[in-house]
This record gives sequence, C-alpha cells and structure tokens, in this order.
Amino acid sequence: MSEWLVLSIAMAGVCAVVLSVTVLRHRRVGESDDPTETPDVIEYMTMMIGVVYAIVLGLAIAGVWEARSAAQDNVRAEAQAMHEISERARAYPEKPRERLRADVDAYVSYVVDTEWHHMSVNDALTDRGSALLEKVRHDVIDYEPSTDFQAEAYQPLSDYVTAADEARGNRADSVGATMPGVVWFGLITGALVTIGMVFALQIRRTARELVLAGLFSALIAFLLFLIWDFDAPFSRGVSATPEPFQLLFPHLG
Repeated sequence: MSEWLVLSIAMAGVCAVVLSVTVLRHRRVGESDDPTETPDVIEYMTMMIGVVYAIVLGLAIAGVWEARSAAQDNVRAEAQAMHEISERARAYPEKPRERLRADVDAYVSYVVDTEWHHMSVNDALTDRGSALLEKVRHDVIDYEPSTDFQAEAYQPLSDYVTAADEARGNRADSVGATMPGVVWFGLITGALVTIGMVFALQIRRTARELVLAGLFSALIAFLLFLIWDFDAPFSRGVSATPEPFQLLFPHLG
C-alpha cells in the first residue's frame, strides 16, 4: 500500500473521529450549553499546550531531517572516496591499476544494485559489501611502489580507502529508525492531549468550527506522518539515494 494512501486514510480517519465526537458531544449537552462560559484558565492551558506541542513537533522534524541529510552526506563521501581511488590509481602500473579499478567498480556495482535494497529492507549492510571494500584495501596497501611518483600516490590512496571505510561505517550507523520509542510515545500522547483540548473549548456544531477542528487534527496527523517518513533515512519515502555513486561511476549504469 502506498505511503501517501496510508497518509490520506489516516488524515481522513482522524478528521472523522474528531468531527464525530464533536457532533455527538453537542447532541448530548443540548442547546442550553453556553460555550462563552468556558473558563479563561482552560483557554490559557489549551493555548500553552498547543504552543509547547508545536515546538516539540518542530524539533522532531528538524532532527529527522538532519539525520536524513547526514545519511546522504555519508553516501556522497563514500562515493567520492571510491571515485578518487579509481582516478588516482593511474599512478600504478597497468596490471595493478586495472585490478584496483575493477575491484572498485565491483564494490560500487554491488552497493548500488544489491546492497542498497538489502539495506532498505533489513536495516543493515551486508558482509559481502564489507569483503569487497576489504579487497580494495588490500589492492592499495599490498602494492609496493617502485618509483617516487608511485610512492607519492600511495599514501593519498590509503587515506581515501580509510575515508571510504569510515563513510561506510557512518552509513551503517544511519540505517533504521533514528527516533527512540519514548519520543514517539511523547509525540503521540501529545497529539491526543492537544486534540482532546479542542473539546475543552466547547466548540459548537457550526460549519466553521467543524472545519477548523478537522483541519487542525489533519495537520497534526500529517506532521506525525512526515516525522515517520523521514525517520528511516534509507527505507521510506523521502530517503537517501545512491545517486552520488551513479553520478561518479556512470559507466556502471
């Protein structure tokens, strides 16, 4: 089922529940109930709860978006490091150069074509990907430079292998959900309390008030969905992509 379809159903469901409760409550209290008699303290508490919850929602959205951006930056750093290894291998003789480039291409192809899907489904990297990167490391480290030009290229190549390994480790740390369960508990509880305070204001069954109550509830449902969608940087709708690998290694596409 499409995530946007789930969002639409959730928003419609929340609106239906809120509007149904409002209508039923209005019928129960009858026409004699006067909404102007709502105590000022309830109006103040409703306002403060709404403000505090809005701040919490904003911080949560900023946090998951920052995690998603960091995940994409890690992918970009990994792709750039592998690209530099492939390009700087030109300092090596033909046989070790072609072997190194072939192993780099094998690693990139595996990451884009196989590991990426595995990562999005299982929230983990694969041992095969680590083995392919280790093979690249051995190609670089095991080679013994025979000229000053090759010796000058050796250390930068080693540094880029280390950078690729570090970026891969950061990518591994970014898979899966980033928001702790206790935070989700607070967000959902806060949403229920915030929407529940709408009824404390004794809203009537006028079209204007019903529309506002429905839109307010739908907005909270949408923001919670947005946080959930950003929460797993590699496995949900607005996720990090292998595009940096595809841009730097177009011959593998």
